[in-house]
Amino acid sequence: MNKAKRHEIFSRLRAENPNPVTELEYHSPFELLIAVLLSAQATDVSVNKATRKLFPVANTPESMLALGVEGLKEYIKTIGLFNAKAENAIKTCKILVEQHNSRVPETREALEALPGVGRKTANVVLNTAFRQIAMAVDTHIFRFSNRTKVAPGKNVLEVEMKLLKFVPKEFLLDAHHWMILHGRYICVARKPKCGACIIEDLCEFKEKTSD
Repeated sequence: MNKAKRHEIFSRLRAENPNPVTELEYHSPFELLIAVLLSAQATDVSVNKATRKLFPVANTPESMLALGVEGLKEYIKTIGLFNAKAENAIKTCKILVEQHNSRVPETREALEALPGVGRKTANVVLNTAFRQIAMAVDTHIFRFSNRTKVAPGKNVLEVEMKLLKFVPKEFLLDAHHWMILHGRYICVARKPKCGACIIEDLCEFKEKTSD
């Protein structure tokens, strides 16, 4: 895919949604960190349902730590893998209190050192909470990148590196949100809604399947 085509793809996505935001509900970097930590292998809808009850009770590392693992489980037991997530969240709160003055760190290294926080979660927090250029490649972005041929790759890290290289600079800060939303609602896994797609004429998926 050439540079002009990529530019046009992201121009259209931006025109349709000039100020994209995550569908996870949060009001602080800490709430976002916990929401993303809870969202692994779960939907944003299920996480939001749980955090709407959790965050009014515990929205700081100290208040969540006070709940303890068992207390936290009561709020998140509707989310998949809640046992492991509760353990990781409480351990993370402890580290935030003891090592980071109860603040969410703003570097990848410090974020990835937190229990349950991998590269993707760190990228979401860096990009969404702190507005740093970072590309969190989830299943939707991986599919979008490979289908459209914007940044094809065999694994998430390869796609991440290609996106950082190939997405025009003016779109890099918000590209993550546009691709997730497009993948979630239009470029869906089983049967993409090509007829409803604003970048259908630029996408290289159909060219390949019609041969």
